[in-house]
Amino acid sequence: MKWKNILTTLLAACVIFGFSAAGLLKAPEAYSMAERRSLAQKPELSSQQLLSGKYMTQFEDFSLDQFPLRDNMRTLKAAAARYVFLQKDNHGIYEQDGYWSKLEYPMNSGKVDRSGDKLREVYETYLAGTDCSVYLSVIPDKNYFLAPLGGYPVMDYSLLVENLREKLDFSEYIDIFGDLSLESFYRTDQHWRQETLSGVAQTLADAMGAEISLDFTVQELPVPFYGAYCGQAALKIQPDTLYYLTGDLLDECIVTSYNTGLPAASHMYDMEKAYGKDPYEMFLSGSDALLTIENPNAATDKELVVFRDSFGSSLAPLLASGYAKITLVDLRYLQSGLLGNFIDFETQDVLFLYSTLVLNNTVSM
Repeated sequence: MKWKNILTTLLAACVIFGFSAAGLLKAPEAYSMAERRSLAQKPELSSQQLLSGKYMTQFEDFSLDQFPLRDNMRTLKAAAARYVFLQKDNHGIYEQDGYWSKLEYPMNSGKVDRSGDKLREVYETYLAGTDCSVYLSVIPDKNYFLAPLGGYPVMDYSLLVENLREKLDFSEYIDIFGDLSLESFYRTDQHWRQETLSGVAQTLADAMGAEISLDFTVQELPVPFYGAYCGQAALKIQPDTLYYLTGDLLDECIVTSYNTGLPAASHMYDMEKAYGKDPYEMFLSGSDALLTIENPNAATDKELVVFRDSFGSSLAPLLASGYAKITLVDLRYLQSGLLGNFIDFETQDVLFLYSTLVLNNTVSM
C-alpha cells in the first residue's frame, strides 16, 4: 500500500511538473483560431508590476491561455458537460435543432438605454435641423427564434424595441422581425445569411421610398464556414456553407474605405478574407469604421447613411441599386465626434440599423 501511494504521488507530480515545464518551454501562440481571439502573452517582469500585483494577474491569464493541450482539454470538458452530465448549455453556448447559439438573457435595460442615448446624441449633433429622413430598424438575434424551441430563457424583445423607439422618437421605425426566421441565420454563427435577406431589403427600401432591384446570382464559397460557435462550443460541429450574391450592378459599384482616415479602394467581397479565419468578414472586408458604396448607374441621386454593426455588411449590397451612394458607419470603431470630418448631413436617408446583440451590450462611440 505504501509503494502504491508513493507511485501515485510520483505520477501526479510528473503530470503536474511535466505540464508546467511544457507550458513554460513551448513557444506562446499569438491567436486561437478556435476561439477567434488573441491569446495572453507572457508579461514583462518588473519590480513595479510585481509589487502592484499586476504581474501575477497577467501571468495567470498567460498560463491559462498557453496551457499545453488547451483545446483538447476544452473539448473534453465540453463533451463531458453535454454527453455525460447532460447540461443544456456550456457557458451559455447551446444547441437546438442543429443550430448553435449563445444565450442573450436577460435584457439589460441600462445598456439598451445607453445605446439609445448614444444614438440620440448623433442625431442631436448632426441630424437635427437638417432635411435628412431618419429611420430605425432592429435586427433580432438568433435566440429570438431558437431559444423558445428548447425552453431556454428569452429576453423581452418587444420591450427592448419599445425602449429604443422611445429614445429615438425622432425616427420612423421599420419592423423587419417578420421578414426573418431561424433559417435566416447560419447554424454555427450569430450572423444572418445574405442570400435570405431579400425580404428585409425590400421592407427597408419600401419604407424609405427607394426602388431596388433584387436581381442577383447566388454564389457558393467553396470552403466550409466554421462559424464563431464552432470554436466556442469546443465540440466537433458540422460547418455551414456560405453563399453570397453577385451581379453586374455590384461589380460596377465603387467601394471606398476610410478606415485609416484616408480614402482607399476596398471590396464589396474581400475574397482573401473569405479564405481566412472568419469568412463572414468577406462582406465589405469585415470590421470597417467608415466606407462608402457608390453606384455609378443609379437612376437617382438619393444617398443613404447607415449606422450599423457587422450585420449591415452583408445587407448593404442588397440596397446598392436604390441609391447613388451608401455610407456605412460603425460607431464601434469611429468616434462620433469625428463624423463631421467625413459626412455632410443634408438630405440623405439615415438608417440606424443595429442587432439586439449590440444594443443589449451598448453601442460604442
